[in-house]
Amino acid sequence: MATPPTTPRSTALPHDIEWRLPRHPRSVGRARTLLREQARMWKLPDDVTETAVLLLSELMTNAYRHAKVPPGREIRARCVETDGRLRLTVTDASDVLPVVRETGPEDESGRGLPLVAALADDWGAEPRPCGIGKTVWCELRCTPASPGEQYHPDRSRGPAPTRREDRAAG
Repeated sequence: MATPPTTPRSTALPHDIEWRLPRHPRSVGRARTLLREQARMWKLPDDVTETAVLLLSELMTNAYRHAKVPPGREIRARCVETDGRLRLTVTDASDVLPVVRETGPEDESGRGLPLVAALADDWGAEPRPCGIGKTVWCELRCTPASPGEQYHPDRSRGPAPTRREDRAAG
C-alpha cells in the first residue's frame, strides 16, 4: 500500500509570550525590559529588537494614559514571533479605539501612533471579541525579504526617503 504524499510542515514552534502589567507608568519601562530580554532569548536582530521596544513602549504608554478604566485593571502585552514576523499586541479594558491625529510643532503629545504607523510594517486596532476593551497591534518583519538582503524595517513600504543633503547633492 502506497503512503499518501505529505507536505512539508515547519517544525519550528512560534515564539509567544504575554505579560500582564498594572495600568501604571512604570509598566511601560517594565514592558521594554521584558521585551529586550525575550528578544535576546529568541535571537532577534538588534535593529528589529530596538524598533519593537520603541513600538511596544508607544502602545503601552497609550494604554496607561488613555484607557480610562476602573482601578485594578491590567494591561496585557503580547509578543509573537513566527514565520519571520514579530507581532506586538497591547490590550486594555477601554473600548475607545485609538485615532491618529495631526500634530503641530508646538504639540507636546500625539506623536505615538504616527510613529507606530511609520515604523511598523502593519498595525491596527480592534475591539476585543469578549466585548470588553480593545487590542492595538503592530507587526515587524524579522527576516530579510530575499536571500542575502539585510533586514530594513522600511523596505516593505517602498524606497527609503531621501535625506535633504542627498537631494541637494544630486
